[in-house]
Amino acid sequence: MAIEHRSGLLPYLFSAVAEDANKPAPLVLFLHGARDRGNDLNVLLKWGLPRFVNESNSLPYFFLAPQLPEGQTWVERESDVIALLDNFIASRPIDPSRVIISGFSLGTAGAWHIAASHPGRFAGLVAVSGRVPQTLETSQLDVLKEIPIQIFQGAKDEKLSIESTQQIVDTLRGVGGTVDFTVLPEGDHFIADEVYTDLKLQQWLVSQSRRASVAV
Repeated sequence: MAIEHRSGLLPYLFSAVAEDANKPAPLVLFLHGARDRGNDLNVLLKWGLPRFVNESNSLPYFFLAPQLPEGQTWVERESDVIALLDNFIASRPIDPSRVIISGFSLGTAGAWHIAASHPGRFAGLVAVSGRVPQTLETSQLDVLKEIPIQIFQGAKDEKLSIESTQQIVDTLRGVGGTVDFTVLPEGDHFIADEVYTDLKLQQWLVSQSRRASVAV
């Protein structure tokens, strides 16, 4: 699938949905990790979800992956990410109720923060090899419990504790959240290729839909 390179407040990779897909279509917003910061978008294509999208013939979702400059975090650039997202939804046949946010490592911290700060914007959250914020406030938990969440972590990841992740998973489930926590037994920190090429996750990305309210 042809990935386009664009410049702007944040440079970004973008790919259109398959021509024969139903429209309006879902959008997957991907936030990369710390080592992929800089000014070369090709770095993002070397692995993980961007590589999967780039090597796929056609996909049933739009894909958007901005890039951070060196030394910055997604939390600092939150408003720019949301502005980019708004622009895409306004200018392409994207279903705003089917936007998934996903992050790897540093990008996971950004995904948690942005999802909690913008209630009602996302139909799902995919967190890969990233710390779950231990300082989530009650109001943030209430927001996040409305968003189906997939968390992936390697059992041999020296940067992250399975126990601390499990603790926040239990907390979110305790307030009514829908959280799937997958531990890859042989995985280290760099599990993105294995996670994003999984067909079950790819199907999950397009099966989520945010509902403002459900009539009883």
